[in-house]
Amino acid sequence: MTAQAVEIPGYIAGTWDIDPGHSHVGFVARHLMVSKVRGNFTKFEGQIITADDPMQSSATVTIDTTSVDTSNEHRDGDVAGENFLDTANHPTMTYRSTGIRQDGKDLVVDGELTIRGITHPVALALEVNGFGPDPFGSTKAGFSATGEINRTEYGITANMAIPGGGVMVSEKIQLIIEVEATLHVEEAKE
Repeated sequence: MTAQAVEIPGYIAGTWDIDPGHSHVGFVARHLMVSKVRGNFTKFEGQIITADDPMQSSATVTIDTTSVDTSNEHRDGDVAGENFLDTANHPTMTYRSTGIRQDGKDLVVDGELTIRGITHPVALALEVNGFGPDPFGSTKAGFSATGEINRTEYGITANMAIPGGGVMVSEKIQLIIEVEATLHVEEAKE
């Protein structure tokens, strides 16, 4: 089986640094079986390498788990605590891509996500938002990715039953990622 060529308008091969000020690493969990709670991490860094063949591209990201923000200080403490992320013992989580593939017309990034020292494969649906110059002389790229994990696979098993059935926090957690990245200066001048 041969890989089909992927056409991405304006595609630029190179090494890109993720811009945390213009990117978002977030998550959504069901709460009390009736609502969704959203959160994000405010500190992270990473690099994307767009290869000449887009299907050979890669990405690595390190997230500071102590930067969790759910817009509720008490909940932030719970999520950072030993029952959930245990940030005192695991101050970072990482994602490392292992490949890119097509699923019909869609792109999927396969990778390994490590939380609390436990690593599992995670596939992310990828959208390439574009490539182009900014008004300040840099070259930018934009990507969106979504996926889902089961938090219990990472040793995050704390929960509380609620009256009438169900639990306080869902096992399934949605991942929502928006990335703006900057082409390395050396490559932009070539």
